[in-house]
Amino acid sequence: MIHYQFLDVLIQKNGSDLHIIPNYPPAIRVNGELHQLVNQQLITPEISRKITTEILKDHEQEIFFSNKEIDLAISYRDFRFRVNFYFARGNVCANFRLVPPLIKEIDDLNLPPILKKVVNLKQGLVLITGPTGEGKSTTLAAIINEINKKYTKHIITIEDPIEYLYPPQKSIISQRELNNDTFSWTRALRSALREDPDVIMVGEMRDYDTISLVITAAETGHLVFSTLHTNSATETIDRIIDIFPATQQNQIRHQLASVLNMVISQRLVPRIDKQERTPAVEVLINNPAISNLIRDQRTKLIDNILITSEEEGQILLEKNLVYLYQKGIINKETAFSFAIRPRELEKFLKSIS
Repeated sequence: MIHYQFLDVLIQKNGSDLHIIPNYPPAIRVNGELHQLVNQQLITPEISRKITTEILKDHEQEIFFSNKEIDLAISYRDFRFRVNFYFARGNVCANFRLVPPLIKEIDDLNLPPILKKVVNLKQGLVLITGPTGEGKSTTLAAIINEINKKYTKHIITIEDPIEYLYPPQKSIISQRELNNDTFSWTRALRSALREDPDVIMVGEMRDYDTISLVITAAETGHLVFSTLHTNSATETIDRIIDIFPATQQNQIRHQLASVLNMVISQRLVPRIDKQERTPAVEVLINNPAISNLIRDQRTKLIDNILITSEEEGQILLEKNLVYLYQKGIINKETAFSFAIRPRELEKFLKSIS
C-alpha cells in the first residue's frame, strides 16, 4: 500500500507527523521541524485519494466525504498512528501522528516530580494544556498508566480517536472512541457517570457542553483529566469561565475553585544537543489563595503566587525556562522564543547573572 512507504520513513527518522498534501512531496516533522522528502515522489490528487481507500472502511469513507474530515487511529507494524483526513482546495489531504509504542514513565519524560502528586488524587479536575503537538497526550498517558499500575480503579477514557492502548495492570480500563463507541462527547460523559468510574479521562474539552459535564463529573466525586489548547494556567481558568454565559460565570467560578486540583501547561522546546525536545512546563496547584482569586474574579494575580510559592511545587513557565537554561539544556534565544511573559523572563535572567 502506498502510505506504508511514507510511514516507514517517519518511523525511521523518529518523526512525529507525516503530511500528505497534493502537489507537494511527503513532509515529516522531526523535533518540531518540518522537512519535505524531496527524494520521494510528488503527491498527486490521485495518490492522496487512493490512500483513503486503502485506510478507510466503507462507513468511514461515507463519513469523510459527507463531513469533509475524519479522525481515526490505525496500526502499522508495532506502531499506532492518529490520522486526520481533510480536504484542501478540493483535494484529499492527510496528517499521520505517530503514537510511541510504549507509554513512558513520568520520570522518563523529564517532567517535574510534582506531577506524580496527581496519581494519588481521589477526586477533582486535572488539566493538561498547551498548543497542538506539545506532548499533552503523552503526558496524560503517562499519568493514566501510572494510576493503572498503582491502583485498582475503573478508568474510563473518551477519545477522538484512541491513541495509546493501556496494558492490563491493576485497574480495569474502558477506552471509548468517538464514532466507533459513542456518537458524542456529551453523551459519553453523561453515560460515564452511570458506569461506576473512579477516573474519567476526556481527550479534549472542546465546547460548552463538554466543559460543563467535565466540571460536574469532578464535582460528583470523580477524578477527571482533560486537555485544553491554552498557553498558561491563568489563561486556562479564564477560558473555562468565559465559555459560559455571563449569568452562569459566578457559579462556575465557585465550582472551578472547588474542584480544580492542578493545571499543567507545557511546551516541547529544542535542546542545545539537538536530541529530542524537552518539556518546559507551568504548574498551578490549587490552594486556598488561588481558590479565592478564582472566586473573586482576580485571576490576573495568580502568576504572583506561582512566582512566590515554588516551595509548594508551583512553577511559572518562565522560571522553568530559566532552570533549563541554567542547566545548559536550552540556550537563551530558545528561552525567549517560548516565553509568554518575556519581561518576567528578562528579570529572572538578570537576577542570576
